[in-house]
Amino acid sequence: MVPRVSLLALAGLSLLAMPSWANGQEQSKKLSAEALAEKIDHFVAAKWADSKVTPAPRADDAEWVRRLHLDLVGRIPDILAARDFIESTSKAKRLELVDKLLASDRYASHWANVWRHWWLPTSNEQQLFGFAANFESWLLGELRRNASYDTLVKAIVTANPQGGYAGPFVFYQANGMRIENVAATSSRMFLGQKLECAQCHNHPFARWKKQQFWEYAAFFSEATQPQFDPNNPRQQVRPYTPGQITIPGTDKVAKAKVPDGKEEAAFTGRNARGALAEWMTAKDNPFFARAAANRVWEHLLGTGLVEPVDEETTDNPPSHPEVLDLLAAQFAANDYDLKYLIKAITLTRAYGLSSKQTHPSQADHRQFGRMVVRGLSPEQLYDSLSLATGGKEEESPADQLTRFRIMNNQSSPRADFLRRFPNQEKRTEQQTSILQALFLMNGKLVADATSLEHNENLKIIAQPSRMRTSRKVEQLYLITLARKPTAAESARLVRYVDSGGPRRDPARALCDVFWALLNSSEFCTNH
Repeated sequence: MVPRVSLLALAGLSLLAMPSWANGQEQSKKLSAEALAEKIDHFVAAKWADSKVTPAPRADDAEWVRRLHLDLVGRIPDILAARDFIESTSKAKRLELVDKLLASDRYASHWANVWRHWWLPTSNEQQLFGFAANFESWLLGELRRNASYDTLVKAIVTANPQGGYAGPFVFYQANGMRIENVAATSSRMFLGQKLECAQCHNHPFARWKKQQFWEYAAFFSEATQPQFDPNNPRQQVRPYTPGQITIPGTDKVAKAKVPDGKEEAAFTGRNARGALAEWMTAKDNPFFARAAANRVWEHLLGTGLVEPVDEETTDNPPSHPEVLDLLAAQFAANDYDLKYLIKAITLTRAYGLSSKQTHPSQADHRQFGRMVVRGLSPEQLYDSLSLATGGKEEESPADQLTRFRIMNNQSSPRADFLRRFPNQEKRTEQQTSILQALFLMNGKLVADATSLEHNENLKIIAQPSRMRTSRKVEQLYLITLARKPTAAESARLVRYVDSGGPRRDPARALCDVFWALLNSSEFCTNH
C-alpha cells in the first residue's frame, strides 16, 4: 500500500498589508468575486495575527487543481487537465480554471447532487432511488441555467402539491408531509436556525420559543394538511385555514408569523407560503443569505464560519463575524448568484492553502490556517475511480432524463457502489468501514480496473515500449493523484516495477502500483 505522500511546502506568505477599503467606507458597494476574496483574505489574516496562527504554505498547483475539480465538478481532473495546469505558466491560471469549471455542465451535475443531499432528509435507499432522483433532476435543470439561490428556495417553499413526485414538492414528501418536519428542515436549511428545539417546550435560555416554532410551521399548513380522506378520496376532510394551525396537545391556535418578530398581520390576505418565500428571500432578511454563505463555506473549507452550520446563536457566534457578514451581504447584493459565491470562496487564500500541517497553531480548524482533509462523497469517489480507470461514464450530465433513469436503476454498478458507501454528514470526520475498504481493495470494480485483461488503457501503458519505467509511473500518478511522483517515490517504484514484483512480471508489477494508488488515502480524500 502506498503511504500518504508528503505534499510540497512552498514559501510562507506574509500577512496582507492594510488595504484602503479596510476602514469600512466601501463595505456596502457591490464587489466582484475577486475583490470579495481579497477582503476576506484581509479579515482572515487579521485573525491569524490576533491568534498567533502561522498559516500553512500555499498549496502547489497539483494539490490545488485536484481540490478544485473535486469541489466544483465532483471528480478528479483527467491526466491532460492535470498536466496542462501544472505546466502552465499563466499568472491567472487559477482564476481561469475556476471560471472554466463553473461554466461546465459538470458543475450543475455535481452541485445538484450536493444540494439534494443537504435538502432531502432521506435514508440512503431513498436518496438513491424514488423521488430523490426526480428532485435532483429538477435541481440539475435549474443549475444548468444558473438559477439564483433565492429562485430555488422560492420554488421549494411555494411548490404545488399537485406536482406529485416531481420537482420541488418532493421536499415536502421527503419530510413525510408532516408540518413539523417541513418547518424544522426548512428553518435549518434556509435560515440556519434550529427552530425544532422549541417544538415541544420552552427552554429558558433558547432564543426561539414553542409559540414561535408553531407560528413558523403555520405557513406550511396548506401543503401538509390532507385535503381528502385517504379511505374515501371523494370525501373532503375537516376544513382548515391556510396560514393557521392548532398547536398539538393544546387548544391554542398559531397564526403564521416569521421568526424575526414581524406581525402576522403582514402575511394575511394572501398565500401564506408565498408570503413566507418573499420574506425569506428578501435581501434584508437577517438569516437567509448568511445560512447559504456559511453552508457553502463549510462545504469548500471543511469547517463553517458558524459550526454546526445550522446553530448560529449568541452562545455559538461565527468564528469570523466580519467574513460572514461580508459574504452574506455580497451574496445578496449579487442577486444570490451561487457561482459568484463559490468563485469568491475558492479564490481566497484560505481555500488555497496546503492541507499539510506545518505549525502547531494550524491544528484549530476554525482558524483556517490550513486546508482540512475531507473525505470524498460516494459520488465523488465513484466518478473519480471511473475516470482514473478509464471506465465508461454511466451518466450523461447533458441528459437530464438519462440521469433520472440511472439514479433509479438499482442494478447499475454505480447504484451498487453508492449503497455500500452512504453519505456521511460531516466529511472531515468521514471514515471508511472495514467492509468498504475490503470492497475497494478486493472488489470486482477495482480488481478489473487494475488488470491487464480488463483495462485497455493500463495494458497500453504497461506493454513493453520505448517509454521509460519512470515515465509510466509518472502517468499513473497523474491519472490517479493529479501530480507527479517525488524523486524518492519514483525511484522506489521504478525498482519495484523493473524487478517484476513477486510475480517477476514488470507489467503485472505496474498493475500493483496502480492498485496501490487507487487504494491510497491520498486518492480517497480531498486535501
